[in-house]
Amino acid sequence: MKLFDGGRAPNPRRVRVFLAEKGMKVPLVPVDMGAMGHRADEIRVRNPLQRLPVLELDDGTILTESVAICRYFEELQPQPPLFGQGALGKAQVEMWQRRMELELMMRVAHAFRHIHPAMKEWEVPQVPEWGEANKPKVIDFLRFIDGELAGREFIAGDAYSIADITGLIAVDFMKPARIQVPDECANVRRWHEAVSARPSAAA
Repeated sequence: MKLFDGGRAPNPRRVRVFLAEKGMKVPLVPVDMGAMGHRADEIRVRNPLQRLPVLELDDGTILTESVAICRYFEELQPQPPLFGQGALGKAQVEMWQRRMELELMMRVAHAFRHIHPAMKEWEVPQVPEWGEANKPKVIDFLRFIDGELAGREFIAGDAYSIADITGLIAVDFMKPARIQVPDECANVRRWHEAVSARPSAAA
């Protein structure tokens, strides 16, 4: 198998962090997204949506979408469990993973893609008003998360999970989106410092 990787872009990085937590190694095929490599025929024939990452299995089967790829690796190697354990634990991780993706990561992405000048050729049309409208929603959600993290170590409970990986990537993505974690969100800052210190965060 091989993983077509997009470097520091959020979704490719999400899969690499997941694999690092699992201690799994998969051959990477680097794709230069800055040079629009994700729109090249090599990617288009594998993923018509022209997005990364793309996982190609040995039999030619293609998997796209970062969380779907992570779920595949979770089934191959269940330990350590990053999608929760038991009916309730798995449901809780799914709930928080979805919240972190829709309410944080996607809103940060909207701000970045619709405001940053480097994205002008990617996001057509850019709607700066939409990008700006998402910034306060990011802050509101971080304040909500800060309250949740007052009573637990990780996003979905007492164990590190895919929800923490998505959150880590989203908060790191805030820097190029020019959004800052509010000073009063001490629990978010504590959590982010802790997950950033894990070796996997450098993947």
